[in-house]
Amino acid sequence: MSGLIGKKIGMTSFFDESGKNIPCTVIEAGPCVVTQIKTKEKDGYEALQLAFDDKREDKVNKPLKGHFAKAKTQPKKILTEFTRFEKEHRKNFGDILKADVFIEGEYIDVVGISKGKGFQGVVKRHGFHGVGDQTHGQKDRVRAPGSIGASSDPSRVFKGMRMGGRTGGNRVKMINLQIMKLIPEKNLVIVKGSVPGPNGSYLILERWN
Repeated sequence: MSGLIGKKIGMTSFFDESGKNIPCTVIEAGPCVVTQIKTKEKDGYEALQLAFDDKREDKVNKPLKGHFAKAKTQPKKILTEFTRFEKEHRKNFGDILKADVFIEGEYIDVVGISKGKGFQGVVKRHGFHGVGDQTHGQKDRVRAPGSIGASSDPSRVFKGMRMGGRTGGNRVKMINLQIMKLIPEKNLVIVKGSVPGPNGSYLILERWN
């Protein structure tokens, strides 16, 4: 299988053989249910649809209730399609996939939604230094963007100018994260480094190769 849906639990750290402290992220990966198998003949492409995290039945509409009933599973909160998967490990409708699909020591990609930070200025959003010290009568200009355009030529502000605006809340992929430890009985995957999003947010774990 090429990946799983998971949930960020939090961060911890490991000590390697040399005594170096390595920051790691704990992810609850699965159990995920195969709720749909898409084929090239019927859907135009091949994919596996996985579902994760139980949801109350009264919170699901009738079409989705029927969709989950076909797979004989409890309604789920998250549905994700995986288009890259090994043919020799093809899964069947209704199969349950757990963290043991991964191997300790291998590299994976983790996709998530970064923390939203609201409307921010150029200093926090783009790393600007501001317009300088508070001298020569300047007031409240330390974190200001400064001049943003020219005069008569080109008489406009170019598109893509780095300015203040909504920050965070974007889809981010962290690539080549090594699995430091697997705890299959608890469906926990511990990866090296950080992953996007706050604790409790949903993640997509994909094989690197």
